[in-house]
Amino acid sequence: KKYEYYGDLNGNNYPDKEEICTSDLEGDGDFRSEECIGLLKKCDIVCTNPPFSLFRQYVAQLFEYNKDFLIIGNVNAISYKEIFPLIKENKLWFGVSLNATKCSFIVNEDYNGKNVFYNNGIKYAKVNNVVWFTNLDHKKRHEELLLYKKYNTEEYPKYDNYDAIEVGKTKDIQMDYEGIMGVPITFLDKYCPTQFEIVDLNPHFFSMIAKGLPKPKQLSLQNVNRKDPYARVLIKRIS
Repeated sequence: KKYEYYGDLNGNNYPDKEEICTSDLEGDGDFRSEECIGLLKKCDIVCTNPPFSLFRQYVAQLFEYNKDFLIIGNVNAISYKEIFPLIKENKLWFGVSLNATKCSFIVNEDYNGKNVFYNNGIKYAKVNNVVWFTNLDHKKRHEELLLYKKYNTEEYPKYDNYDAIEVGKTKDIQMDYEGIMGVPITFLDKYCPTQFEIVDLNPHFFSMIAKGLPKPKQLSLQNVNRKDPYARVLIKRIS
């Protein structure tokens, strides 16, 4: 079904049922169909939970039609070659955190995945690592991190094959280091574009692992102990 709201007709500042036009879609609701693209063209802001498996295509469509949006996705989507350049260029960023390690989604009765539970007869599934992605500005995005730690070679080793240092936790970013730092991808939830520049990403980490392939040696980051860290966002301090 589709629901179209044409404004507050009775002046009570609430979208009453009689003010919302309900009708059946002609097709199956695929966001790539001409019918749904027609609805997309009419809207001002998109707020939805797109299919995670089609996240790349969905984001591409939003940018194609120049839409403001607030959508839910898996944090690992930042490693996609189609998504990370948008983050690096400050065209896409995290929304305000969902503040939960697991979010719950309504699922069909035939869904047999993990972490399933019922509430008031409705079937839900809990999903890890879910975040908001948006191109709408918000106050939290401009809150600078309070930096208090100072650089030392013992606590912050350099990578063997990249001119950067390893910072294991976002809270440990130094106040006095001027070079490139490798930080966890969770840093993006604290990223302030006037405080840091995003330089690069440890490329293809998630996609290679998902396919059961070894991480490409040329692109992987190794520290002085010859251990590969988890995926890292490479950043440089501006202020």
